[in-house]
Amino acid sequence: MKEPKYHIYMTDKERLAIIKSLISLKNYLISQGKYTDVVDELILKILKAQQKNLKIIYK
Repeated sequence: MKEPKYHIYMTDKERLAIIKSLISLKNYLISQGKYTDVVDELILKILKAQQKNLKIIYK
């Protein structure tokens, strides 16, 4: 069975905030001596995600 795909629409500022928070989480986990594999995968997914320019029309 296929897993459903989800789309998240965010601005550049929101994307940057997410990346910064994931990096700080990774640094915290490193200081605690824990594994950071999952956080690394999330950072890579966000960095490699395709960006689209959408035109929003308000009615």
